Amino acid sequence: MTTIDTAEEVGAKRVFRWAIDWPGWARAGKSSDLALEALITHAPRYATVAAAAKLALPPAATGANLRLVESVAGGSGTDFGVPSVVTSADRRPMDRLEAERIARLVEAAWIVLARIVSAAPAELPKGPRGGGRDTARIVDHIIDAEQAYAHEMGLRSSTPTGHDPSVLAAERAAMLELLAQPSDGSALAGRRWPARYAARRIAWHALDHAWEIEDRTEPADLGR
Repeated sequence: MTTIDTAEEVGAKRVFRWAIDWPGWARAGKSSDLALEALITHAPRYATVAAAAKLALPPAATGANLRLVESVAGGSGTDFGVPSVVTSADRRPMDRLEAERIARLVEAAWIVLARIVSAAPAELPKGPRGGGRDTARIVDHIIDAEQAYAHEMGLRSSTPTGHDPSVLAAERAAMLELLAQPSDGSALAGRRWPARYAARRIAWHALDHAWEIEDRTEPADLGR
């Protein structure tokens, strides 16, 4: 049975658990056990991401092969709902082959996001208290966040907004080009994020909202 190394970020109210070498395969729960359960539950969904990157996700039907190798203390960002802590695993060097693999998985997260968005209705069912953004607002939020992520990577958008499709495509291409470069594990552009953390943060955010849209879309709307 293949062992998959995982890490966790433990806040006061929320715990994130993720597969270290599979950016975007990350879930949260109110406890370590619930975060692990969510990670396992989402393995089939993440397998489609791996497939889009022309990779095969190792079997992960149970938690037996998901080995916890690093646990770090989270903070207010963790409890707010964002995996915020850069870990020692994020600072591992990457040769070109591994960097290109990581970049392909980030690109695959965007591919899966686009598929889900294209199949979703414009209006999504609201929560029990009437909350929740519709599809276009979620996409806008993802794009706005990615502009901030690009800044953390030392990149600049050519215009103040990345909502123009050509600008968004150019920005994402620049992000992928940077992520595909070999890295010694230090922070990009002398800022805060190493390449591995940038990859898992970007992919997590895209997939977290992609799966939100999917979960809030009626089966009939998805053509199931």
